[in-house]
This record gives sequence, C-alpha cells and structure tokens, in this order.
Amino acid sequence: MVHQWYRKIILMIKLIMERVMTETTRLAGREGERSWAPPREQRLEWRTLGLHGERNLGQAFAEAAGAFPDAPIVISTAAGETRTTLADLHAQGLRLAAALSAEGLRTGDVLAVQLPNSLEGVLLQRAAAALGAVFLPIVPIYGAAELSEILRDANARMLVVPATTRHGSAQALLDALDPARTLPGLRRTIVVGETSGGHALSWSTLTADVGGGAGIVLPPSRAGADDPALLIYTSGTTAAPKGVQHSANTLLAESRTAAQRRANPMTPQLSPWPTGHIAGLVVLLEHALRGRPTVLMDAWDPARAAVLVERFEIGASSGTPFHLSALLDAADTAGLALATLHDYLTGAAPVPSALVQRCVERGISTYRAYGLSEHPTVTLGWTDDALETRLHTEGSLSAGNRMRIVDDAGRDVPFGEDGEIATRGPECFIGYRDASLNRAAFLPGGWFLTGDIGHLDADGFLHITDRKKDIVNRGGEKISSREVEEILALLPQVAEVAVVGSPDSRVGERICAFVVWRDGNPLALDEVAAHFARLGKARQKTPERLEAIAVLPRNATGKINKQALRERLRAL
Repeated sequence: MVHQWYRKIILMIKLIMERVMTETTRLAGREGERSWAPPREQRLEWRTLGLHGERNLGQAFAEAAGAFPDAPIVISTAAGETRTTLADLHAQGLRLAAALSAEGLRTGDVLAVQLPNSLEGVLLQRAAAALGAVFLPIVPIYGAAELSEILRDANARMLVVPATTRHGSAQALLDALDPARTLPGLRRTIVVGETSGGHALSWSTLTADVGGGAGIVLPPSRAGADDPALLIYTSGTTAAPKGVQHSANTLLAESRTAAQRRANPMTPQLSPWPTGHIAGLVVLLEHALRGRPTVLMDAWDPARAAVLVERFEIGASSGTPFHLSALLDAADTAGLALATLHDYLTGAAPVPSALVQRCVERGISTYRAYGLSEHPTVTLGWTDDALETRLHTEGSLSAGNRMRIVDDAGRDVPFGEDGEIATRGPECFIGYRDASLNRAAFLPGGWFLTGDIGHLDADGFLHITDRKKDIVNRGGEKISSREVEEILALLPQVAEVAVVGSPDSRVGERICAFVVWRDGNPLALDEVAAHFARLGKARQKTPERLEAIAVLPRNATGKINKQALRERLRAL
C-alpha cells in the first residue's frame, strides 16, 4: 500500500514538472520569437533614470492600490454610473484572477477583451496583470472579420465579449468566428450580460463561486518586467492588423513621463477613448498606477460629457477637435460653464482657429502631443506654452525619449529639414507579435521608424508635415488604405482603386476612394457601404466619399501617386 502511494506521489511530481517545463519552454519561445529587446546600454540608462525597474504589472498595480486606496473612478454609461475606488478594484481584480485561473489562464496566455469601457473591462485588466497574462483590449467597432484576424495572430487563450455587440448578439458573433474550426488556441469564451445558450461561459457563472478577500491564493506569476503585458492592435500600413507588444516597463515609463509633464497630474480627468485605443489605456493607467481621479465613458455622448465635467469637476480631458467642438456645443445648449475644465489635449487633426477662440473664452488651454500605439507619448505640449506653439507643434520630447530625423536610407538629414521621424525611449514597445515585422520597423540601435514626416525646430518642438505611412487617420483611429482598397477591389464594378484621407475639420480625415469604374458603371455610396457590412467590416472603415477617375496618376515606376490624389482633393 505504501509503495503504491509512493508511486502515485512520484507520478504526480513528474506531471507537475512536465507542466512547468512545457510552460517554461512555451514562454521562452514566445520571448525569443515575439519580442524585441533594446540595446543593453540603453536599458541601463533607463534604469539609472528610474524609468525602468524590476516590477511586473501585477506588482505595480498592488503597490498603487496600497498607496492610493481611495482614488475614485467612475464609469458612465447610458444606463447609469458605477463608482468605486482603487482598493476595491484591486480586491475584485484578485477574485476575478482566481476565477480565470480556475478556467486555465496562466502566465503568458493572452486574454482578449472586446468590451466598451466598463467595470468588467477594468477588472479584467487587473486580473490579467495579477496572473502575468497578456491583456489584449479590442475596440468595439471591430466585427467578426477583424476580430478573427486579431485572435488568430495573438493566439488568444480566452475571449470576453458583451452579450450584445454593435454587430448583433454575442452568439451571432461567435457563430461567425467559428472558433472550434478557425481558432484552435482559443480555449474559453466568456459573455458579459444575459446570454441565450451556446457554449460560452456567462460572466455571472464565472464569478459566482469566487469568495472574498484575503483567503485568495493565486498561482505565482512568472512574468518579468520586460515580458509582454499588453497587446494592442493597430492597422498601420498593412491590410492585416499588427499586434503591438508592451511590457510592464514600457507601460510604467509611459505613466511616469506623462505625469511629469502635466501641470497638475492629479486633477480629475474625463476620457472619451475606448480601452482598445492606446489613448484610453494611458488614461486607465493613470488611475491604476497614480491614483488619478478618473471618469470613463462607455461611448461618446457630448451632452453626457458636459454634465460629467460639471458634476465631477473635471479639470482635464483629451480628444480630437471633433470631441472638443461637440463638448462645447453641448455645454452651450445646456447652459453649462465647464468652469473647472482647463486642460484639453488634442490630436489627430489641427484645431480650427474658431474653436481655439471658443476655448480661450472659456479659459480652456488646448495643446497637442505626438505618439503612436508603438510609442504612446513621444512629445507633449505644455499648457503654459505660447499659444502659437501649442497650436502648431506637437510639443517637445518627454523624459528619456530621443528622436532622429532620417532619410530613406536611415541617415540623419540636416537639422531643420524634413525626414522620417525615428524614435526610441523607455515607453517604446518591445516589438510586434509577428516578429517578422520588426526588421522593417527598426533601425540599428533600437530606433523605431514611425512612418511620419517632420522636423524639430530650434526650440526643440516637433512639426509633423506629412505621412509616409499609407493610412487614414479618422478621429485618432488609424485605418489601412490598403485594407480598404482590397475590400473595394472585390466588387466586380471596380477596375482600379486608390484610397486616401480626405481632410475633415471634425475627425481629421475621412476615407475617400478614387475609383476607376469598370465599363463606366459606378456604384452609389450606400451600395459600397452594404458591401463592407456584408463582409463584417467596421463601419469606420467604410468609404465616406467616392471620386470617379478615368486614370489613376502614377510615378515613373508605375506606383500610384497618392500625393497627386491628395492635392486633387484639396483643389475640389
């Protein structure tokens, strides 16, 4: 009998060791294949400056919850509000981590979440950090087609969606995804809200058996400070979305440098951004790591935003000129003063002079910043910079960041001349999920090629003058021109097509398609929109303007000259 028990114990130990070795090998493989490490001397410099350290994200969240237990956060939805504190979020997040661990989520696994700003979404980020899992927020606008591409590239282990999405029910979405056939790595799907059957696990069932508080024991997280902690997808120049990986160190550096550049880093802030957008994540991290009072909106509603500014004495916010203009219009309509709102960070488009004047009259200081999903805050303006500087530049470099202006061969151009902006810094990402994309994305020495054209002036302020990347920037959402072109090319009526951004004062750019129609039979805009909808594409990717053209302009090598098309748009 003793001998049998001894053999069982030995067998159990062997099984545990095999699981540990398998997991270690899997994580090591991910590190070797998936991440990009900056040069050693660069990392040492950041550690010396206190911009990088040894904490993983779960440890940083726990420390902040202890330091700022009463830091408030409000999540505003059309149905009502949820108010809680950082300490309560931390406790709930640990309980949720235990539930997800029981479902098999482990260090290094990818937890994909496609939810609007919500309490569940915030808790999932904290739970992933506690387990050392990689948090993957996905913007709600994506339908089954984009979602499937992202989940496959990320090799997501779990997916969380709402019971009702912008595109229909969760069950309809899951049927379209067909995960059992197309996503073999996806082991569990969780639905938030009332469900109507299916194989997904409901949120209420997931959290029903998790007890409270101090008795929770989680498996140890083996995530390091430089391991992937966040995965966010951006269209960029390719048709398929690119997975941008951030570590605890890059995210903590972003939080530190952003706080250093603000006149009052603890003034209450309002965010209109979804957490699947890098701007939304930055806002959420300011609460999670710095205890900054924060109000999140599940969807943009200017009338509700104006009321929230008044009720919660919001001092700072951010958005595109479209968001800012709509907010001021709503305040005027409702007779609200917005007296506490002093700082407004704008991006994605120049701020019209009439809008600037309205802000001046209300005592709102607008300023700009330059960043990308890959490098969230490269430069940032100050509220006390001269008005012309705040309106016509992207600010100056944040702490630890460096910039080069280079030509097509990666050589520095003479000072003051335009060239491609190359950056490196402590908050720059650690590489794409698809490591094959890194070679073209970086110069030797860890310099990230942004695809944007500009120069630094004598005072160190950045001027963006053009774009090398073939994208449309619609309200801060980067949309691949190539992807839209490929979808349009599926239509039998389309002989040739080229997509560019049409300047727009509200959202920066709208999608314009120049089309050579086959046999002169054009389609109407609503017919094109129906085509995109049938393919399950996000509405934001649907062209909003069609221009018929007999022949697309080309350069000497036969490549379509999109600059000529942009100039033609400006002349129309």
